[in-house]
Amino acid sequence: MYWLGIDLGGTNIATGVVDENYQIIGRGRMKTRAPRPAEQIVDDMAEAARMAIADAGLRLSDIASMGVGSPGAVNPETGVIATSNNLQFNNVPLCEMLKARLGVDFYLENDASAAAYGEFIAGAGRGTKDFVAITLGTGVGGGIILDGKLFSGFNYAGGELGHMVIDYEGEPCTCGRKGCWEAYASATALIRQTKAAMEADKDSVMWTLAERNLENVNGRTAFDAMRQNDATGRRVVDQYIRYIACGLSNVINIFQPEILCIGGGISKEGETLIAPLRRLIEEERFSKNVEKQTVVKAAELGNDAGIIGAAFLCRLH
Repeated sequence: MYWLGIDLGGTNIATGVVDENYQIIGRGRMKTRAPRPAEQIVDDMAEAARMAIADAGLRLSDIASMGVGSPGAVNPETGVIATSNNLQFNNVPLCEMLKARLGVDFYLENDASAAAYGEFIAGAGRGTKDFVAITLGTGVGGGIILDGKLFSGFNYAGGELGHMVIDYEGEPCTCGRKGCWEAYASATALIRQTKAAMEADKDSVMWTLAERNLENVNGRTAFDAMRQNDATGRRVVDQYIRYIACGLSNVINIFQPEILCIGGGISKEGETLIAPLRRLIEEERFSKNVEKQTVVKAAELGNDAGIIGAAFLCRLH
C-alpha cells in the first residue's frame, strides 16, 4: 500500500508518496508564492500531488490515503484552515478544495504537528510516549505527542509554541502580538538579525558570503561567517542560539518530554547548533536535580518529516 503526504509551507509545497516502510518513493514540489488566493495555492498542491504519484510510477487509485500538514490553526474534523498568518488564510476549506481537484478524501493537521508525528513514527521519536518536535523554518512550529497521542487542544488550536512570548513588548510577530518566540528563533528572524548585524559592521565577512547583496542573506550566512572566525557572525549565532534555548527551556519545563527534537533548515547545522543549546538548557531548566532529563537532539527525517507524518494522518482518525 502507498500513502501520499503534502507539506504545505510558507515557501514550498512538498509532496511525497510513502510506502509501508516510511520510505518516500516519489516526490513533487511547487513554490507556495504566498500570499496569493487559496484557489491558486490549492491548484498547485493538487499538481504537486500528481507529480509525486507520477514520479513513483503509480496511479491515483494506488494511493490508500492522503494527508496535508498546513501552517496555522486547522480543524482536522472539518478539514478547514481556521487561520494561517504565514499564508494569510482564514477559514479555508482545504480538504474540500483538494477533493474537488483530485476526487479523494484528505486528512488535515497543523504542519508542525504532522512533522512531529512523522518523527514520532519513523524518526527521532521512535519508541517514546512523550515527545516534542520543534521546527525552525519560516516560523517556529511545535508538535506535541503526549502518552502516544497528538495533542492539539479541545479546539485543535493548541501546540502553537512559536507564539509564546519570550520578550514582552519585543519584536512584532505576524500573529499581532509582540515578543513571540517565533519573532526571534525562526529562520526568518535569523535572516533579519544577520542583515541588521551586517548593516552595523560593513567589514564583516558576511558581506563577502552574501556577494555584497543583502538579498542573498540566508539562514547559513551567519553560521558560515562564524566558521571563518568572523566576530560579528559569531555574535549573531550566539544570540540566536540563546533565543532558541529560552523557548526550548520553557517547553521542557511545561511538558518534560522524553525527547525534544529540533527540525527545519537550521537543524542541518547539527551539533554546531545542538551542543550549545544543550549547555544553555542545562543551566535554565527547572528540573536540574531530577534524575531523568529530556534528551535534546536534531530531527532525523529533515524536510521529509512533514510529508511522512501527513501521509499517515489517517491513523489518527
